[in-house]
Amino acid sequence: MHESDSTANPTDWLDSIRWTADGLVPAIAQDAVSGDILMMAWMNRESLALTAAEGQAVYWSRSRGKLWRKGESSGHQQEIREIRLDCDNDVILLKVVQHGGIACHTGRQSCFYRKLEDGTWRTVEPVLKDPARIYGPLNGDQHE
Repeated sequence: MHESDSTANPTDWLDSIRWTADGLVPAIAQDAVSGDILMMAWMNRESLALTAAEGQAVYWSRSRGKLWRKGESSGHQQEIREIRLDCDNDVILLKVVQHGGIACHTGRQSCFYRKLEDGTWRTVEPVLKDPARIYGPLNGDQHE
């Protein structure tokens, strides 16, 4: 066994990731119990480091240009169980406990609620809660 290097930076593990030219990496949130894929969002170095440190999902909003903590306005936080990196070092998998059972801003369990059938996207997952009741009447159309 090797003794840990006391001079090592505690975020050196972030250097293993192949970040996009914009400094981002796609992150897939998966239900830690059922295995259902809940959503995909982007992370930067800071959001991934915060996620690991806090044990709650923190993402990077490209549209708003800022960090956002999943559930900050809906209350539907994602508690981290595991953080994994794919074989190409360019996709993060977060195994999470999805509080409130809703990951999607549309009020559904998953963002992947449409299925291709006969050349048409069909909605196959129900709305569990009206987005206007989650975010308010003017903000129900915005992804958190």
